[in-house]
Parts: sequence; structure tokens; C-alpha cells
Amino acid sequence: MRRSMLSLAVASIFLTGAGLASAQTSTTTTTTTWTTDQGSEITAYSTTKKYASFIDPSLKPEVGMMLPDTVSLYPLPETMKVVDPDRYSYGLVNQHPVLVERTTRKVVHTWE
Repeated sequence: MRRSMLSLAVASIFLTGAGLASAQTSTTTTTTTWTTDQGSEITAYSTTKKYASFIDPSLKPEVGMMLPDTVSLYPLPETMKVVDPDRYSYGLVNQHPVLVERTTRKVVHTWE
């Protein structure tokens, strides 16, 4: 009886540890709807800040791809009200704003 209880306790600890390890390696993505107006706002803001666009006609940013380090990233305008604004930055690629996750540089939205 005592051995059965000990086995159950050990099994529970292992399962809990495996669950925690799994939770640490998974990522969650908060879905945010990005509007055309936000793209226009970023473009206008970039113009007032005199941010330069990265020009490379062969680079076609798509959602999920990582932007190269040669693309400068900028903070979102303070007037943009989005969920978790510190999570995102944007770059300008071929005169179009591209929204990225700061830590991964992965594209989460593009505007044309």
C-alpha cells in the first residue's frame, strides 16, 4: 500500500514537471486585428520622424517570416492603441510598414 502511494506521488511529480516544461517551450499568440488606418498612421508617423525605408525589391515580407537584421525596427506610435504595445515594433520595407514581434523579428502583419 505504501509503495503504491509513493509510486503515485512520484508519477504525479513527473507529469507535473513534464507539463511545466511543455508550457515553457510553447508560445501563445494574441490575435489582434490590424486596420488599414493603423498602417496609414504608422506611415504618417514615420514621415514625421524621418525614418528611412529599407529598399530591396527582392524582399517581399510575409506574415511569419523573420526580417533580416538590416531592416531597422521602430517603436509603435504612442497614439496607437493596441493590446501589449511593447511586444511589437515596425519596420519600413519598400515604403510599406511591416509589423513585427520585437523579440523574434517575425512579421505579424503587413500593409500594402
